[in-house]
Amino acid sequence: MSKIILKGITWGHSRGITPLLAVSQRYMELHPEVEIQWKKRTLQEFADFPIEKLTLDYDLLIIDHPWVGCAAATNCVLPLDKYLDAQYLKDQADNSVGDSHFSYNYEGGQWALAIDAATPVASYRRDLLTDHNKSIPQTWEEVLVLAKMGKVAVPAIPIDLLMNFYTFCIAHGKEPFQTQEEVIGEVTGLAALESMKEFYSLVDKRFFKCNPIAVAELMSNTNDYWYCPFAYCYSNYSRIGYSKYLLKYTDVVRFGNARLRTTIGGTGLSVSASGKHPEIAVDFAAKAVSNEWQQTLYVQNGGQPGHKAAWLNTDSNRISNDFFRQCLPVMENGYLRPRYNGYLHFQDHGGDPVQQFLLGELTAKKTLQQLNEIYRKSFVTNDSKIIA
Repeated sequence: MSKIILKGITWGHSRGITPLLAVSQRYMELHPEVEIQWKKRTLQEFADFPIEKLTLDYDLLIIDHPWVGCAAATNCVLPLDKYLDAQYLKDQADNSVGDSHFSYNYEGGQWALAIDAATPVASYRRDLLTDHNKSIPQTWEEVLVLAKMGKVAVPAIPIDLLMNFYTFCIAHGKEPFQTQEEVIGEVTGLAALESMKEFYSLVDKRFFKCNPIAVAELMSNTNDYWYCPFAYCYSNYSRIGYSKYLLKYTDVVRFGNARLRTTIGGTGLSVSASGKHPEIAVDFAAKAVSNEWQQTLYVQNGGQPGHKAAWLNTDSNRISNDFFRQCLPVMENGYLRPRYNGYLHFQDHGGDPVQQFLLGELTAKKTLQQLNEIYRKSFVTNDSKIIA
């Protein structure tokens, strides 16, 4: 008798592939008739290929939550609320890490389960700060002081700059995307851009080619940088043995009277509507994202779970040097991006003018103008690329 084969696709970092291999291996041991095969791709490869086309070839897909608008419009993945019982979904909702679970719910359908949770948080080298008699920054002004010393690292590729633009809009008093005509009002938008320019003008230009992984690798393998104020968090670098030096993670700083609110990321596990074995694929997804496996197999094998029980678990925090407890407040305070069908066109292109502004190639007003043009176009562009 031939085996039932499920094919899955995920991203290639240890946080993305290793825990999936672990839970898949265990599932196959419990269900010998099933074989689960995972293919890994880079984040850029995900960005360059529409997810709804991948659903034709894969049963299981790791997705970014802004893609759910496309999912709802095309029905290319299963609405899991039609396949999973209410008690299971209630447990997922009750144990959502910030808005992670809810981010995959759109127009009444649950298009994925939050298997992974993340948001930009602060990271630092405790040994280097201690050696130089420096404290962890608590305010934005203290970040600027450390940046002037040349000891601050930060991802500054377009996508990360765009996510941080949202953060600084909120810091200046307004959430973006309140109308379909403009991303943000001019007064708030200009203030956000100027705050960003004050900071990014102080950091090494090398970071304009670095994503969060590159920054974490640099900080954990060299002694060049002491602190990062915000980058999508990776618990792997806070685990002994993963890198040469240990990274510690903590809350973001205060800007004015409040903590910065960062833009939540993470990934969801979805099930293709084109698969030959949907019931088995759904069963695996439910098990992989369950309370039981998230706080054991998944986190123990390098995962960054989407279930809050794992973030509160004593063993999870022991093996990660308290990563999860330290980062949970930032997750709970996180900002949820838009998810309408077409938003990913804006996400794909909106970071370019922000980066050009920070490099001195555009004026602030021209940057806002271009952002608004890209934004308005997104409502007629059903572009479904992914950045996980």
